[in-house]
Amino acid sequence: MGTWAIILIVFAIIIVLLAVGVATWVITSYNSLVKLRNNYKEAFSGMDVCMKKRYDLIPNLVETVKGYAKHESETLEGVMKARSACLSAAPNVENENQLTQALSKLMALTENYPTLKANEGFNNLQQQLSSIENELSNARKSYNGCVEIFNNKVESFPSNLIAKKFNFEKTEMFKIEDEKERAVPQVKF
Repeated sequence: MGTWAIILIVFAIIIVLLAVGVATWVITSYNSLVKLRNNYKEAFSGMDVCMKKRYDLIPNLVETVKGYAKHESETLEGVMKARSACLSAAPNVENENQLTQALSKLMALTENYPTLKANEGFNNLQQQLSSIENELSNARKSYNGCVEIFNNKVESFPSNLIAKKFNFEKTEMFKIEDEKERAVPQVKF
């Protein structure tokens, strides 16, 4: 075997090893992107479960308040309208923020109805809603964390090459759209 034959064999081995290395990197990067995408979808599903619990609780809460606050129909209708908007469309930030605002108005009604605040059923519903809101907050944090990791992978070199090739796109985080909700509340005694 001549020198050229040995050089050719070594060169062929190097090419094969590079091809195997590149193929392994492509497969690993692709699988990583799929895993991260599934993680944020699963996190969204957890957030969706919390929202469903909240939507199911709202009619009970509204009916309880109706008994005490018959003339506050505008607020009650607003809550139910916001709930319907959330149920009729895919979950989105705008609808969720409107529902949160409507629920805040509903809870503010209790200040005008001392007997409602003393009602055991209402207090139980209010505690459940508070618990669900905490769960929802945690689910949103989890979702946003998963989205951040996914987006970093989609945008970082060299995995962005694989992301672009296989149509992995950045995903939006769940964030507050209404600047009023970001303001520090004023507490007056």
